[in-house]
Amino acid sequence: MNRDIAIRTHNLTRRFGTVTAVDHINLEIPRARIYGFLGPNGSGKSTTIRMLCGLIRPTEGEAEVLGHQVPRDAESLKRSIGYMTQRFSLYQDLTVQENLEFMAEIYSLPHAKRRTRIERALRDYQLREFHDQRPETMSGGERQRLALAAATLHEPELLFLDEPTSAVDPQSRRDFWETLFALVHQGITILVSTHYMDEAERCHRLAILDHGVLVADDSPQQLMTNIDASVVEVEASDSQQARVALNSLAKIQSVTQLGMRLRVLVDRTEAEPGKYVAAGLRAAGVKANARQTSASLEDVFVVVTRQHHEKAAA
Repeated sequence: MNRDIAIRTHNLTRRFGTVTAVDHINLEIPRARIYGFLGPNGSGKSTTIRMLCGLIRPTEGEAEVLGHQVPRDAESLKRSIGYMTQRFSLYQDLTVQENLEFMAEIYSLPHAKRRTRIERALRDYQLREFHDQRPETMSGGERQRLALAAATLHEPELLFLDEPTSAVDPQSRRDFWETLFALVHQGITILVSTHYMDEAERCHRLAILDHGVLVADDSPQQLMTNIDASVVEVEASDSQQARVALNSLAKIQSVTQLGMRLRVLVDRTEAEPGKYVAAGLRAAGVKANARQTSASLEDVFVVVTRQHHEKAAA
């Protein structure tokens, strides 16, 4: 395996009975980068991560993680990866210190290194003042830092994070991501799943999953640049009337309201999308201003999932 690649998959597939949770996914994830999985619940994010960790077996296809074939080499791979689940999974009846000591035992850290590693984790994740507290008495952000400290205690090469910020406040999410970039600077590769657009935009590279299918894979900036639609922003005197008028136009893919503004996705076949939208609103007797603007990651998500649904229905 190329030493610059942390994960490579070929037609990775997982079925549960008649349900295909992950459908022939092909990935190539470089080392020392944050690679994101973006998608709603049920899109296959968690199932893919569990296969890559060797926790469940693929129905079809193959995966190579840090040079190990999974699930065949799952036991030896465990020493090189960290895994942080969506729900807090450490022991509520142990203190912060005791949880870290337990994880050091699980990872079979040499006794000579345990104290140093734990002390460093308490310092780096701002947990020193909580060392004798139980997680049940801590905030969501504090428990999140403890979970990340436990997942990185053995200094893994690769870190899997399955929707790690779903239960924390915006400031804790922001601080968490700063910590992730610091880990990448140390050479750690991170695969993180999320359904937050702002988090997805922070990733070096992003895969968008829809019903188990990989529908887009590139850097967030390239995904926004190459979106298969034009984006027009509308300010109208009557937003609801404008929405009805726009949805009746043939070249409109979707209309979304953001406060007082409407965000309109127009087919790429339209050479002058701003004028097309403005003309449609005038014809419907709606007073409005329309201007073309740049795409957001949410726009990309809407377009690629819509195209996937249309293709599946064809």
